[in-house]
Amino acid sequence: MPRLLIILLALATLTFPAHPQQIPHPKPAATPILIDTDIGDDIDDAFALAYALHTPQFHILGITTTFGDTVTRAHIVSHLLADAGHPNIPIAAGIPTPPNGTLTQTAYAKSDTHPNAPQTAATLILDTARTHPHEVTLIAIGPLFNIGAAIDRDPTAFRLLKRVVVMGGSITHGYDDDPKTSWPSSEWNIRNDPASLRKLLATGVPIYLMPLDSTQIPLPADLQTRILAQPDPLSQALAELTREAHRPVILYDVLTTAFATNPTFCPTTPMHLEVDDKGFTRPTPGKPNVNVCLTSNTPAFLQSLSHHLTSQPN
Repeated sequence: MPRLLIILLALATLTFPAHPQQIPHPKPAATPILIDTDIGDDIDDAFALAYALHTPQFHILGITTTFGDTVTRAHIVSHLLADAGHPNIPIAAGIPTPPNGTLTQTAYAKSDTHPNAPQTAATLILDTARTHPHEVTLIAIGPLFNIGAAIDRDPTAFRLLKRVVVMGGSITHGYDDDPKTSWPSSEWNIRNDPASLRKLLATGVPIYLMPLDSTQIPLPADLQTRILAQPDPLSQALAELTREAHRPVILYDVLTTAFATNPTFCPTTPMHLEVDDKGFTRPTPGKPNVNVCLTSNTPAFLQSLSHHLTSQPN
């Protein structure tokens, strides 16, 4: 047999895979986060927690509650985490402050069967920063009492945080229900504790501020209906909390939380801000001390919200 024919017959017996072998790419590591929330007044905090729980790019290391009756707020969190199937996420209540609002979701809190959370919010923030130095994103979606307490206690440990993302402030645009919408407002979270924002701005930790200018996004009615109609326990808990709150869902805190995993939702501009005792956040000349989002990519954000909250939980 000619040598060439022998070689061709040998090649014919070999088998080759239909497709080249795919080399798996490792998934990017999840972002470690802490969430500091005043859940229980407006309803957007609950939607923000649900968004975080549905986001595999987040590793939630703990949730702290701030402002007013922090223990009752912690019961809302523990009940929500139990409904979501994440009962082991640490929860810490902040030191209570004089009430300056109405808790609307107390029925859900009172039906929680867990013991009171310890009032150790500042400790949890600092311990987490020490355990994961320069890795943790702190998402602050309430008045900043716990942040101020943590800075007062150990500013060196606080500076071990990677960054702080804050829902708060008003730069050029006030509340949409204010007839003077072209004027800045004293935004609620900052108004209740302006001193803590001044402390935060002085730490040198990278700060990303999501003010009224970019966060006043109403939840579209059709999307709200689809989210609350989901059959999983977390969505049903959201439906109950929304009924108790009896308020429109404005997505201030949800956009702030979403920014922490996708900054294209709210591109930021470096600014130097000063904070007065009434809670106004004013741009002034000087070295930037904060990155501020003035305009959000609302369509992309709402598409992400739909993707996260109309699918089954992780």
